[in-house]
Amino acid sequence: MARKNRNSDQEEATIDMTPMLDIVFIMLIFFIVTTSFVKEAGIDVNRPQATQATQKKSANIFVAVRENGEIWMDKRMVDVERVAANIEKMLAEQPTDMVVVQADKAARHGLVVKVMDQIKAAGIEKISIAAEK
Repeated sequence: MARKNRNSDQEEATIDMTPMLDIVFIMLIFFIVTTSFVKEAGIDVNRPQATQATQKKSANIFVAVRENGEIWMDKRMVDVERVAANIEKMLAEQPTDMVVVQADKAARHGLVVKVMDQIKAAGIEKISIAAEK
């Protein structure tokens, strides 16, 4: 029996895929870690009309105030006294400097002011009121 000896001319060219897979997994982890997650209020409200409404940079935390006085944050209803604690919890998960209040056009003004006061008590200085253009 004769064995075939491979010469250096007949070697098969192979590509090592391990470094490429390592880079793909590192990029995947990087994109997952740097993605910002938006904390939606969880409900739709009838926002008031405003002719001078401007588009702001996207915020990560939304607070919705319904016309019947319900306050929604992170897809659940909360009391007005618990808004600051919920904002602080959300800030620990995703730091941000702005909160958007989505108040219904028929919501009580006093309740919206209480919600804004709770947001300020949580340490947020930039509060934006959502409106339709």
